[in-house]
Amino acid sequence: MTWTNVYLVCFLLGFLLSAASWLLGVAGLHPHIHAHGGPHGHVHVHADAPHAGGGHSHATSAATAPSTINFSTLMAFLAWFGGAGGGIFETFFGGGGPREDRQRGSDLRYDMQIKLEEAAFGVEKEIEIRKLDACDKCNGSGAEPGSRTINCPACGGRGQVISSRGFFQVSQTCPRCRGAGQIIEKPCRQCGGEGRVEKPSRVKLKIPAGIADGSRLRSSGNGEAGIRGGPHGDLYVVIHIQEHKIFQREDDHLYCEVPIPFSVAALGGEVDVPTLEGKAQLKVPAGTQSGQLFKLRGKGIMNVNGRERGDLLARLLVEVPTRLNSEQRHKIEEFAALCGEENTPLRKSFFERAREFFRDV
Repeated sequence: MTWTNVYLVCFLLGFLLSAASWLLGVAGLHPHIHAHGGPHGHVHVHADAPHAGGGHSHATSAATAPSTINFSTLMAFLAWFGGAGGGIFETFFGGGGPREDRQRGSDLRYDMQIKLEEAAFGVEKEIEIRKLDACDKCNGSGAEPGSRTINCPACGGRGQVISSRGFFQVSQTCPRCRGAGQIIEKPCRQCGGEGRVEKPSRVKLKIPAGIADGSRLRSSGNGEAGIRGGPHGDLYVVIHIQEHKIFQREDDHLYCEVPIPFSVAALGGEVDVPTLEGKAQLKVPAGTQSGQLFKLRGKGIMNVNGRERGDLLARLLVEVPTRLNSEQRHKIEEFAALCGEENTPLRKSFFERAREFFRDV
């Protein structure tokens, strides 16, 4: 116990005595509290009841006689401030009991890469991880076969060692049993008494259809084993969906770009559009412009909550012919000569707006 801790406890005691005074005042009493740090550690509280005429009565009846709060009563009050499990004062005044040594194992995280098709339709995966698992020799107990658990001789099974410093009692976790209150007579030599060793483990995981990138799945009980037979932690698997060569995903919808010949865009026709389940036929109307979107209903991703599937939106890109031979060039020149403004309405509309813009500038 350092002098800093002594000052801290004195300050907290003063605060609590003030709080007690306030509580008594709320109850209609006007306390005069005198704390005496004598050898028995008593705190005397003289509560004066209000007089009918506004003064103070110092009668010594059973209702108004000075009351004495002994140390155990004070400790109950301090425990109330510290909570049901003991507060900060437990460190200085003792209390509490042995801790449970069967500690829960740690949770683990595993990052998994999956394909877009696996995310769309769901998949079952098996992963292998190295983790702390139950010791085969002692079956997780931490004790050699035939050994037993005994009370810690250092703390007598309390899990804490208490030393006195005058008025104060300092309670500390027992260094031998680490607060458990019990020790193993002969610890397992394979795991050192922890009841767990590191070894590989295989875990099966079911990934639901429609899972999104960054989703986290919990596999209960597949984390690390607890100490000396304590419960296992959980395994959290974070899903990362690989980029696809053709499709881009947005929520439950898919997008893709499909190049089409200049002739099909002008004359109309049918083109093959890729989907996650194969090919689909798309009817292209005559005069289709580059960049137009066409929707294929129900060809997207299944919603993870079991609702209907999303759509596939295909963006058609009109491919302009390159590396023309002389005959091809001649035919296109003839075609261009036959085309008027009515064949290119977008171009006509653009230049009309442009003329208005330059006229206003």
